[in-house]
Amino acid sequence: MYELRHLATLAAVADEGSFGRAASRLGYTQSSVSQQIAVLEKIAGGALFDRPGGPKPVRITPLGAVLLEHGRDLLRRADEMRDGIERFRAGDSRIDIGTFQTVSNTLLPRVIGGLRDAHPGCDIRLFEEETDDPDLSHLDLMFFDARTDDDGLKLLDDPYFLVARPGDFEPGPVPLAALDGLPLVAHPAICHQAVVEDFLRARDIRPQFVFRTEGNEALLAMVRAGLGAALMPRLAVLRPDESLALHELAPGLPPREIFLLWQAGRTHSPLAAHAIELALKAAADLS
Repeated sequence: MYELRHLATLAAVADEGSFGRAASRLGYTQSSVSQQIAVLEKIAGGALFDRPGGPKPVRITPLGAVLLEHGRDLLRRADEMRDGIERFRAGDSRIDIGTFQTVSNTLLPRVIGGLRDAHPGCDIRLFEEETDDPDLSHLDLMFFDARTDDDGLKLLDDPYFLVARPGDFEPGPVPLAALDGLPLVAHPAICHQAVVEDFLRARDIRPQFVFRTEGNEALLAMVRAGLGAALMPRLAVLRPDESLALHELAPGLPPREIFLLWQAGRTHSPLAAHAIELALKAAADLS
């Protein structure tokens, strides 16, 4: 079996042309270098160097040249492996993160900015999807708005508001019953939107859904245009302008819970562990 230290000794002797100089370069004794070359010659089945004696340099044999070519390739790949491990431990690696629209606009930029500042060489891959069934099989972390059987932690509660044009409702909380028959623009009835609609139906409150879209900005544009009001979580309207009014509801809707998930039992890379720390801090700041 060829050992890397033996191959490194072979390369040093070939470079230096001398067992003695190779020993000085590697920090070995000359006898240790001779022993390692002898081990390689036994494994290879022939001489690896011609030894003319005296001050003349040793010369690599054709068999030695073949072993040296492949040995240098193995040494190079071993160096790359060590470098990759060191970069991984330092956080300079790859991370795949699943996200959804609201998080992409609020929490995630803070996480990405923190990772980029701390680990400029890291490779960040983002995947955005609105889904009821999260798939973490190819992800290190995933932001999601419901509890699952996967491991993870809760980041924050995201309360709902009634978003309308100024003057459409009296200032202050709006009675939940006022939503019955009210024209609303809304997200598709998946994820937490389905929870909200089930909550209303259980109380015999049936709004008139006049438009559905996944895009938060499209919903707000339709509210501004007067098509209808909207029930939206706070993070989706984090920066309202004068063209919109936000009203609490009485009683309130169940808040959307935002989680950061990962595969059950998964060991985090240093980069993923740092991303979790950053997500917790960003959620605390927004809360």
